[in-house]
Amino acid sequence: MAAENKVIIKSEEGTKELARQYAAGLSAGDVVVLNGSLGSGKTFFIREAAGYFNAASVSSPTFAIVNEYEGRIRIYHFDFYRIVKVEELYDLGFEDYLNDEEAMIFIEWGNLFPEILPQVRKEINIKTGEEKERIFEFRDYK
Repeated sequence: MAAENKVIIKSEEGTKELARQYAAGLSAGDVVVLNGSLGSGKTFFIREAAGYFNAASVSSPTFAIVNEYEGRIRIYHFDFYRIVKVEELYDLGFEDYLNDEEAMIFIEWGNLFPEILPQVRKEINIKTGEEKERIFEFRDYK
């Protein structure tokens, strides 16, 4: 069962505020999957959300596959973009990360490997509009 919500933002400042408001509703154990085209703002949104928890130096883990941040809460930040086979995620110990109930997980490009995503998760689909406009579609899977 999924609950849905849609928000249209027209500026970077609006996205920052939205990300921080969204983060205020998150807690340890949450898995948040972000999908969208290149340049849609997935990493930007995560950087701002992680900043809410005092995590610093948030950057895209495109080449590292996963980054870890410490703040008020431990955050794992995955990027599936360069993954070729789901086995690569198993080799990284992805399931161990999912079992860390004291951490929060953000996953960029999770739509590339939906079979490995937990059933209970939050998803954000980001679409680009005119200029800096972004359409955020939020869905909770329970």
